[in-house]
Amino acid sequence: MRDLFLLDPEVCFLNHGSYGACPAEVFAAYQHWQRQLEWQPVAFMAPKHLAALNRGVRQALAAELGVAPEDLVGMVNATEALNIVLLGLDLKPGDEIVTTDHEYAAMDKTLAVLCARTGARVRQVTVPLPLASETAFTDTVVGAFTPRTRVLFLSHITSPTALRLPLERAVAEARARGILTVIDGAHGPGQGALDLGTIGADAYAGNCHKWLLAPKGAALLHVRPEHQAGILPRVFSHGWEQDGSAPFGDSAFLDRLEFQGTRDRAAWFAVPAALEFRQAHDWDAVIAGCSALVTSTAERIAALSGYPLLSSVEFRAPQMVTLELPPGDTAALHDRLLDEFGIEIPVVDWAGRRFVRLSVQGYTTQADCDRLVAALGAVFGWSKD
Repeated sequence: MRDLFLLDPEVCFLNHGSYGACPAEVFAAYQHWQRQLEWQPVAFMAPKHLAALNRGVRQALAAELGVAPEDLVGMVNATEALNIVLLGLDLKPGDEIVTTDHEYAAMDKTLAVLCARTGARVRQVTVPLPLASETAFTDTVVGAFTPRTRVLFLSHITSPTALRLPLERAVAEARARGILTVIDGAHGPGQGALDLGTIGADAYAGNCHKWLLAPKGAALLHVRPEHQAGILPRVFSHGWEQDGSAPFGDSAFLDRLEFQGTRDRAAWFAVPAALEFRQAHDWDAVIAGCSALVTSTAERIAALSGYPLLSSVEFRAPQMVTLELPPGDTAALHDRLLDEFGIEIPVVDWAGRRFVRLSVQGYTTQADCDRLVAALGAVFGWSKD
C-alpha cells in the first residue's frame, strides 16, 4: 500500500499521528478543487456554489460520524475549532474547567489564555496509570467536579500518550450537572468507528487530515443544536448577520463559520474522496491489521526496555502507541533515529519522562516496525528479542 501514498521511499515513516499522510488519488482530488477555483474564481466563490459544496461534504462526513449534517461544519484544523468554542465561552472569575494531565500542549495554552481573560481556573486531574479501568478513569474525572465547574475538556485520543479515553460516562455525568462538555478529537476520526452521537459531547472537534486521510487543512466541528447560537467565528465576514439570520440559506451557525472571507477550501472539499478511498480499500480490515501490528511492536519494545505500557489494550489508540524510553535528550534521539536509521518518529517529553510515539498506518509494514525495534536496541544496547 506504500505506493498509494506520496511519502519519501527513503524514510521509514512512523509518524502518521502528527500530520497524517494523504493518498495520491485523494491528493489529486484536492488539486482538482484548487484548479476549479483558479479556472473561474468568481463563479467558484459564489455563495450558493460554496454552500452546495459545503453541504455535500457535510452530508458525506455526517454519515460516517453518526450525526446530522446541519450540526457539522468544516474547519482548517482541530485547534482552530477548539479555539472558536473555548475562547467564546462566557466564564466568570472562579469558574472551573476540569481537564487531565494528558492534553495537547496547544490546548493547554488555549485554556491558559481563556483563564487569563476571564478569571476562570483549570482543575487538572491525574489519569490513573496504567489506564486499565473505565470506572477508575470516570470516578477520577467526576470526582473533580465542584459547584463551580462549568466546562469538562477531554481528549478522545491523547496526543502525548496515545490513550483512548473512555468518554461516554464522564460526558453524561457532566451534562447531567449542566457542565459543558468539549472534546478534543484531533486523532478521533478515522481510527476505527466513531459515533459522535454515542459520545454525546456538546462540542467535538476532529481532524480529517490525520487518520481519515484527507489533505492538510481539513477538520470538523460538531456542536449540539442547543449550543450553536453561542458559537461565533474568530473572523466575522459575509456569513454573519446581526439579527441571527442565515444569508446563504443553511443556518446562522453554518453560514457564519463557513463564510469567513477568501480562503482555499480544497482540502475540505476533498474529504469525500478520502472516504471513498477508505471504502474502496476495505479500511476496516486495514485498521485491524494496523492494530495488531502496533500492539505486537509495543509489546516487543516494552519487553526490551523494561518499561510498562501506559494502558491495557482496550484503552490504547487503535493505530498509535506511546512507549517509555530511558531518560535523555529528546531532540537528539529524534535526529539520531532519522539521520542514522532513516526513521521518522516523534520523541517527546511528558511528565518528566521520555517517550517515543509509534503510528502504524496502512502503508506501514512489519519490516518498518522491525527496523524501529532494531534501532532502539542499537541505541540503548538492548538484547535482541
